[in-house]
Order: sequence, then structure tokens, then C-alpha cells
Amino acid sequence: MSYEIERKFLVASEGWREQCDAGEVMRQGYLAGSAQGSVRVRLSGTQARLNLKGATVGPTRREFEYPIPVADAEIILDELCHGPLIEKTRFRVRHGEHLWEIDVFAGDNAGLVVAEIELDAADEAFESPTWLGAEVTEDARYYNVALVKHPFCQWGEADRQRAGAASNV
Repeated sequence: MSYEIERKFLVASEGWREQCDAGEVMRQGYLAGSAQGSVRVRLSGTQARLNLKGATVGPTRREFEYPIPVADAEIILDELCHGPLIEKTRFRVRHGEHLWEIDVFAGDNAGLVVAEIELDAADEAFESPTWLGAEVTEDARYYNVALVKHPFCQWGEADRQRAGAASNV
């Protein structure tokens, strides 16, 4: 059985851009999202993956991921997934001993920037970059499956300002 141990943070400044890779455009959609978990299809460049993830809020969740044909992913995204689709560019930054993934959202979630770090243990120590903002691991609104149901563009002004001011990108 597979687990994902991941923590999510808002981004406080653009300092990460000095160290990031070129980025990878992603499109993803959800076939299902419930109290038990979600079923996601992600298309990223020439790769497509089917992902099943537990719905637990917090850093540790069950996760299973499998490659699927790109042509199948395109049809699933266009015809079967709940809208709106998640559109984002994922950048990777190595900081200390860890690799950070920074997601810059587009479409209905434009303005939202979230940094994620995958860990080997929920209590694993890591070096916080200077550009790191508030932790949102325990805030389910920032989970991609939630952003399909309630996109960032529909958030109240105070919530958008908090996330946007923290992201400032």
C-alpha cells in the first residue's frame, strides 16, 4: 500500500523563480471526489497518469498512481471529468535536502500559487526557504479536488487577498 506524505504552503515571494526549472504545464481533472477519496487524470507533456487518493485532510494520505495512454487522458479530461479542469504550471526547486514543487495556477484558479514538499515521514524536518508562506496542509480548500468544486475565482475577497498577498506572484 502506498502513502503520500506532503505538506502544502502558500508562497510569500517570487524568490523561488531564481532557482526553479523551466516548469511543466499540467491539465488535470477529477472523475470522482467523495468523503473516501478522489480519482484524478493528469496530462503533463507527453505523460498521462491516473491517480487515486484518499480524502484525509493532513500530510499523510493513501495514494496510488498509474500511467495511462495520453490519447485516453485527453478524452477523459475533455468528456468525463467534472469542470472546471485544473490548469497549472509546476516548477521544481531544490532547497536544502528536499525538492519543492511550486504550482502556479491558471484558468479559474489564476492567482493562486502553492508550494508542496513530499516527505518520508510526517514529522520529518526540512529547511524552510525564505519565499515560503503560511502552511495550508490542513486547509482542504487548497486541495486540487476542492479547487474544482470551489475555484479560487469564487473565493471571498478576504480569502483571495490572503492567498494572493501570501503568494505575491
